[in-house]
Amino acid sequence: MAEIALAPLSSRARRFFELRTVLFTLVLLVTLFLVLYPVLLIIFYSFSSAEVGEDFVFGWRAWNYALSEPAMFGTIINTLKLLLAINLIAFPVAVVISWVLARTDIPWRNGLEFMFWISFFLPSLSVTLGWIMCLDPGHGLFNRAIAALPFIEEGPFNIYSFWGIVWAHLGANSIAVKVMLLTPTFRNMDSSLEEASRIAGAGRLGTLARIVVPAMLPALLAILLMAMIRAMQSFEIELVLGPPFQFYVYSTKVYSLIAQEPPEFGAAAALATLGLAAILPLIFAQRWLATRRQYTTLTGRLQAQPVRLGRWRIPVFLGVLFVVLTLTVIPLIFVALASFMKLFGFFNIPDPYTVGHWVTIFNDEIFLQSIGNTLLMSGGAAILSVVLFSLVAYFTVRTTFKARALLDFVSWLPFAVPGILFGVGLLFVFLESPLFRPLYGTMWLLILATVISSMTLGTQIIKSNMMQLGHELEEASRITGATWWHTFTRVVLPIMVPVLLLVGVMNFIGAARDVASVALVATADTKTLALLQLDYMVEGRYEAGAVASLVVIVMSTGLALVARVFGLRIGIRN
Repeated sequence: MAEIALAPLSSRARRFFELRTVLFTLVLLVTLFLVLYPVLLIIFYSFSSAEVGEDFVFGWRAWNYALSEPAMFGTIINTLKLLLAINLIAFPVAVVISWVLARTDIPWRNGLEFMFWISFFLPSLSVTLGWIMCLDPGHGLFNRAIAALPFIEEGPFNIYSFWGIVWAHLGANSIAVKVMLLTPTFRNMDSSLEEASRIAGAGRLGTLARIVVPAMLPALLAILLMAMIRAMQSFEIELVLGPPFQFYVYSTKVYSLIAQEPPEFGAAAALATLGLAAILPLIFAQRWLATRRQYTTLTGRLQAQPVRLGRWRIPVFLGVLFVVLTLTVIPLIFVALASFMKLFGFFNIPDPYTVGHWVTIFNDEIFLQSIGNTLLMSGGAAILSVVLFSLVAYFTVRTTFKARALLDFVSWLPFAVPGILFGVGLLFVFLESPLFRPLYGTMWLLILATVISSMTLGTQIIKSNMMQLGHELEEASRITGATWWHTFTRVVLPIMVPVLLLVGVMNFIGAARDVASVALVATADTKTLALLQLDYMVEGRYEAGAVASLVVIVMSTGLALVARVFGLRIGIRN
């Protein structure tokens, strides 16, 4: 009888402790620790009235400070105003460009689409520096050229203004990220809707405005909200352009509260919690729209005939080319020019060009150390992200664990929570816990921060491709007696190699250009090249910043071009 009673228990124990269950539990706990725990700590420490270095004391001091100080609450208002202005301009432009790239016979459309990806990969600081060189009110080349005209005393442009920040965002990646997301959406639309509209006598623009956009409205709104959530992660542009005219958004205010002496961790946590509360409605609205099924534009009888532009084909091509060149080539030309000038903007001095900035920077030990830190951080983030994201995607898509929905939800949080907020949470995790405090100031903390920030996109790319795999190969492997681990590593992963390489490349690039996620957790010994570039720009050393910018561009965008040459397709299909 004892043997009969113990046998089922032993079987259950073996199932509980089998490798797949243990690994799933480990992945879930690691993900919860890296993603959810820092967010909860932000909220928890916003209710602390203790001074720096003291034990937790419950109180409302931080909230009283955050809610009673007009400048604190004003940063949330500034953030929302900036989001509204950017997206009112960027979204209509991106809709038209995406429709042109996906639905018309415009020449070289694949190349143009990839150029928008290049624009997305360009570091925001580098693009912003290029526009500073053009639009600085005193020394910007555009202003100096206009001021040289008769009857004009000064140039009309000022990059250090609200609309200057808006333009910097448009020129950085606000338009590019929307084109990346919208183009596949339009490409998957059944062209019979457009053909019916044209048969009824509607023109191309009328069809776009009255048929295509309304039919795609749920998807368009979901992408708009996704882009707005991503835009709230912006940090470095406002940190460089905002202080000269006392303009702060909540992310720069959080940074200044922690960077000051003594740091105001409680007030920073309270302000971060307010920012999270402002984002939550966007998160729920985006998720609701993304799961709606009222509008079906992709069916089994898909027709995807391109719209013929006729005599407008070349003018439209030139218009899209002009936009993408404005986003990429123009600012980079001025960044390169600035790196070779003694003092940018002063062409009338004797012998204005020099390589001295390059020589000085490359002889600087701090600069060389930052290059090493960047390569180490980016390489580590690429490897760790591929391992972690592939496991998260597999357990979410290919298993029946009851907690897989929780794992999927947590993997979406990094996209919704700005990197500066995760930086605050990670500070609390690694400073307040004696167990993890030794990791503070090490490269591991920067790697974890960049992996968290890229978790959503990387996991979703792997998931979308893994969902297209049939179960027959895995079933055949199990029938031959292979274990789950053998099937996963010898069958599933080899098929997914191109996708995993893509995710690794994207995370290497993202880590190399990341500023917001690592700004609060980096130290003098772990400072990356992007953070050093930020320091140069905040200090007004634009020539040195230009040299650093070009090196970051080579490390990030150069890798994307190499991957493209070797056939690694960079793009979004689903």
